[in-house]
Amino acid sequence: MADFNCSGHVATGFEPVKAAFEANFEAGHELGAGVCVRIDGNTVVDLLGGWRDRQKTQPWDADTLVPVYSTTKPIAALVLAAVIDRLPAGYETPVAEIWPAFAAHGKDRITIAELAAHQAGLPGFPDAIDPALWLDAGACAEALAALPPLWPPGTAHGYHPLSWGYLIGAVVKLIDGRSLGTCLREMFTGPSHSDFRIGTPAAEHGRIAEMMRPRALPDLGEINAATRAAFLTPWASADRNAKRWREIEIPSANGHGTAAAVAHLFDTYASAGVLDGRQVVPPAIFSALTETRALGQDLVLPYVTEFACGVMRNNLGLYGPNPDTLCHSGWGGSMALADPERRLSMAYVMNRQSNSLQGDPRARALIDSVYQCL
Repeated sequence: MADFNCSGHVATGFEPVKAAFEANFEAGHELGAGVCVRIDGNTVVDLLGGWRDRQKTQPWDADTLVPVYSTTKPIAALVLAAVIDRLPAGYETPVAEIWPAFAAHGKDRITIAELAAHQAGLPGFPDAIDPALWLDAGACAEALAALPPLWPPGTAHGYHPLSWGYLIGAVVKLIDGRSLGTCLREMFTGPSHSDFRIGTPAAEHGRIAEMMRPRALPDLGEINAATRAAFLTPWASADRNAKRWREIEIPSANGHGTAAAVAHLFDTYASAGVLDGRQVVPPAIFSALTETRALGQDLVLPYVTEFACGVMRNNLGLYGPNPDTLCHSGWGGSMALADPERRLSMAYVMNRQSNSLQGDPRARALIDSVYQCL
């Protein structure tokens, strides 16, 4: 007898998605998980299964929140897009124009677009810091701004796994006056009733699933100074299980929500900046948000990556057949995608983490099953 429960909604014709979802559990690859698929703003799949805790005493239900790690980034990028038109030059504004301290060590010409597209050369701290610095968002942003870049700005790109969120969060606050998490709540999730937040108050912590970390490190390819600063030093991150880590805003890594909420927010990418009938990102800004800014060998990840302003483009074909799909994965396997051609959005979240950087086999099976139904 299966030791997992599966519940939710599957529209007629999408039964293969449920079969793929259940197969992940039957193969022993899941503890708890959720998957949601929306087309034209309508939910066609919303499935939940498994357990919130390792002891399998708390079923995963519609109220279960889970950290989605770097799948947070494209949602934070939507917030930046929603405020960027307050700057006359938009994404082409030099960061130092609104944040003078950022100009240190020759970074005065780095634009907001380059920062958002992982081109600034600040993937982490090369030299030792107290890891607790990551738990003080403002101080951490200032410390990152004071660093010299690890490569000449604008000449290459390398994934900024954690630092990206502190820097983009600082930029949003300088533009708008509100924190990025507050903007997200007041401009996106509040009006749309989406169960997602960046900065999760203690009152919600009882809903958060217990994570099972991967047993092996991901394959990071050839290790260089940028990879080491991003991932491999003892100070490369703070304790991700700490109450403080959940509560502060880390727009690169600590979004908490449900698969349904993430897929709902990704409707914005599937519908050219429209969410629930509201044009939350103006058309010209949406075009600037989603155009390719960096394409080539990543200096941090062992891939050729393609970045727009905070969201990835599907250059490797890991997120379905459309190369124009906008997408991102998070540590351990979560992922979200938006296929604008089919006006399709999709999210997968889970609490048993794998060591896949992207293209987790569980997510790939679900994505393949969705496209099989179209």
